[in-house]
Amino acid sequence: MKSVALHNLGCKVNAYEMDYMQQMLQEKGYKIVPFDEAADIYIVNTCTVTNIADRKSRQMLHRARKKNPDAVVVAVGCYVQTGQETLEKDGTVDLAVGNNRKKDLVEILEAYLESRGGAQEEPNRAVTDAGQGAAPADRQEGKRGTAAKTGSVIDTIDIAHAPYEEMTLKTTAEHTRAYIKIQDGCNQFCSYCIIPYARGRIRSRLEEDILKEARGMAEAGYREVVLTGIHISSYGVDRGGSELVRLLEKLSEIEGIERIRLGSLEPGIVTEEFAAAISVLPKVCPHFHLSLQSGSDTVLRRMNRRYDTAGYLGAVDRLRKHYENPAITTDVIVGFPGETEEEFAQTEDFLRRVGFYEMHIFKYSRRQGTRAAAMEGQLTEAEKAKRSDRLMKLEREMSCAYRNMFLGKTEEVLFEELVKREGKAYWIGHTTRYLKAAREAVPGENVQNRIISGRLASFLEENVLLIGDCAGR
Repeated sequence: MKSVALHNLGCKVNAYEMDYMQQMLQEKGYKIVPFDEAADIYIVNTCTVTNIADRKSRQMLHRARKKNPDAVVVAVGCYVQTGQETLEKDGTVDLAVGNNRKKDLVEILEAYLESRGGAQEEPNRAVTDAGQGAAPADRQEGKRGTAAKTGSVIDTIDIAHAPYEEMTLKTTAEHTRAYIKIQDGCNQFCSYCIIPYARGRIRSRLEEDILKEARGMAEAGYREVVLTGIHISSYGVDRGGSELVRLLEKLSEIEGIERIRLGSLEPGIVTEEFAAAISVLPKVCPHFHLSLQSGSDTVLRRMNRRYDTAGYLGAVDRLRKHYENPAITTDVIVGFPGETEEEFAQTEDFLRRVGFYEMHIFKYSRRQGTRAAAMEGQLTEAEKAKRSDRLMKLEREMSCAYRNMFLGKTEEVLFEELVKREGKAYWIGHTTRYLKAAREAVPGENVQNRIISGRLASFLEENVLLIGDCAGR
């Protein structure tokens, strides 16, 4: 059977879908090999969230072609959905499969291999959204081994009207934490974001399918599940109203699942009713990633973020009312078009006021096809880097302060991996608030996937707390 090398780019949703594609390939008997090895088939699950992501996707596809000029190179996902013309002109890719076609990847791949039938001299054909053959433009795209390439087979659908693409994982690449996809698509249309065009409108997975997968993960030994999606705050909205709280209640009833962690949330979902309802579910981790992007109301309006700083702070206050020292994390974009020094100062002040555990700082990346790309006042890379450095310094300060709050406290840690530091072995894991913690390894003892309670006594490293006496299960 042919060997397949896989590479994933982008978000946790992409990682989930990559795991599913690997699962299907293995069930069909394909041999999975590392991406840096020679393979018969290379599959790159692409990302298109920024122009940089597009470039990285192209680079990985080119790397695959260089690794084995005679291999079948397959591009999958978001970059395929938004960059079909570029892919056709590139000449690197043999087969391109868009979003909502990933569950059919093996079927599409095998149909392609059968149609090729070893006769590499025949040109490939481009396939339109409607699935009809269209002759590629007359051009010589370059040589692949001894065969001339004149086009790519591209298989996409109209993503704006797609149903939810059902996938069920039996296992994941991680050993202790299982990501479960609950929805796809986004209706927000932030001015800087291409994702609604790459992923389509919101569509929610059936509750029974989510619960079935979660039960399977529990039976496979996973102790923690993480709910992921493109916009999980909208779960159920396409069916008439939010169903996220009910889903969390049902997941909490599954024996074996001891932790439920939420992916990125929009602040608008955190009403008093929402915060109160989830706070009585002990399995829901007190760790909330609330997307912010800017602490300036005028910038938020230009971003089309649909909330202001007062509304965001209200969501944080409600979580802190119902949870003791919850971990609040966020994303921030610096250097958005037209961002003045005053607006940046407003953001910096607001971040200090909230006091986050962690912040992911991104320099604004101009993305073709979005409204922000055409806005006036595009900042220089030097100015964006300067502002990013300031916020990253602030992030380190706030993160350190948050971790220090837990010194001397007893926390439960789900241990994940064994590492060595200065000649000593330590088990590393995370608390419910996603604080990284370690305990010195006892020779012959394996605590992977065990939850152990211990006092956080000191720091092993700047971002790793060290626990002392333990009691586990």
